[in-house]
Amino acid sequence: MDKPASPATPARRAARMTFYYALVASVWIVVSDWWLGGREAGTSWLTQAQSVKGLGFVAVTSVALFFLLKREWQADAALLQRNQQQRAELHALSQFRASVIESAHVWINGLDREARVTLWNDAAERMSGYRRDEVLGSDRIWQLLYPDPGYRRRIACEVEQILCDGAEVQDFETTIRTRSGEDKVIAWDSRQMADENGGVVGSVAIGRDVTARRAAEQALFKRERELTTLIANLPGMAYRCLNDAQWTMRFVSSACLALTGYREEELVGSRPVAWASLILPEDVERLHAQVKQAIEQGEPFAVEYQLRKRCGNWVWCWEQGRAVTIDGEPFLEGIIIDITERKRMEQELEQMAGQDALTGLLNRRAFNRILQDELARATRYNRSFSLLWLDLNHFKTINDSYGHLAGDAVLRQVSQLIKDSLRKVDCIARYGGDELTIILPEMSFEAGRETANRIEKLVSSSRFDVLNGHALSLTLSIGVAAFPEHGQGAMELCDAADRAMYQAKKALAAADEDRSGAGSR
Repeated sequence: MDKPASPATPARRAARMTFYYALVASVWIVVSDWWLGGREAGTSWLTQAQSVKGLGFVAVTSVALFFLLKREWQADAALLQRNQQQRAELHALSQFRASVIESAHVWINGLDREARVTLWNDAAERMSGYRRDEVLGSDRIWQLLYPDPGYRRRIACEVEQILCDGAEVQDFETTIRTRSGEDKVIAWDSRQMADENGGVVGSVAIGRDVTARRAAEQALFKRERELTTLIANLPGMAYRCLNDAQWTMRFVSSACLALTGYREEELVGSRPVAWASLILPEDVERLHAQVKQAIEQGEPFAVEYQLRKRCGNWVWCWEQGRAVTIDGEPFLEGIIIDITERKRMEQELEQMAGQDALTGLLNRRAFNRILQDELARATRYNRSFSLLWLDLNHFKTINDSYGHLAGDAVLRQVSQLIKDSLRKVDCIARYGGDELTIILPEMSFEAGRETANRIEKLVSSSRFDVLNGHALSLTLSIGVAAFPEHGQGAMELCDAADRAMYQAKKALAAADEDRSGAGSR
């Protein structure tokens, strides 16, 4: 295919026009002078001079015309080129607006220097509900988007700073009112727009609808605030830790200070205090085993242990927690409560449950439990122990003569006297009424008999106060039984000691009769 002819350059076009001008002018001068010279004889030299002068003029004007036409056509060519470039730029801008601005998912709008809308893309229409033809060239959109006058003045101040002072804003959030009456939170990025000469012509803004994100953040903030309030008001310390040997803390609530005496930053990361170092050493192995077993069974764990505070005091703690996985990393989470007061009350209740209210000695229930423990220990290590069964002689007479209050006072004094005479490992209890029992660990039957004789002599040689300042003497009847000679079980030993006590009481009664009979003779 033949290539299309390229357009003539301004110089070529000017040369062609100048040539035509020079040719026509020269022909005219030559022809006109020849014709005149033929009519006027004798003036040929004048005609020739005029022709030369005319041709010279033509030459000069042709050169001037050449340069004049060349400059004009160059200017026309440059203008045409600029127009073509502008049309190309406008076409590209139109394509950019159609493909980018209009199809963008963000709100894009432009303003002139009077804050009138000059650009309003499709996303702006969708988010606001107002069409382009309703807002272009007008500033009424401000009343529509911000119906509250006070709030609208605040927004107008921001816009004025951008248009007049050149301020730039990023993530500036405003709440707009849409056509449907819905409130939306829009985050704006905005700055001035300038023309090719640097003059300010308005501003451009890009808006993102962050309504859902702000609602989610507010909901999250509310949940976090509620959780913080809940943790702060828990009766103990909430925690999250690694399931390692030191139970390295990753989070502890502020209640750690009251529980341990240490601040949060002193416990988190085991710097400088590891949680395991605060626990009673005898409890650590047991706790690890209990936590491990609960994790393997997929169940929560609940443990009790003693913990040393910063001041050195030991407190009882109750901990409940479970294994969790956060971002693929295993942790333990739970709560730790100070149960020292509860433990104290339990011990008091246990003591009260095992203590005789009148004498302060152990009661029958506690005696039976200790007797079982002593039987198990003696059986395991092949050791012996003795059991004493004591009864106050003629105690009924004291109650009848002086009253039950006096009898109670005497029983308390006798009990304390005997208790003070025993070893620390010995156990004395009030079995019922005026009967007392004593467990003597590591004592044979013979040693038990010697202890019984010593107690009998101690009581019989003492005086006991009763009401109204009276004092009296008492005697005891004591039965002795030993393990394993007199029984392998608790019932057998008690029966043997009780029978021995009654035999001693009968012997005493017989001796009293003999003395009274001898006195009557």
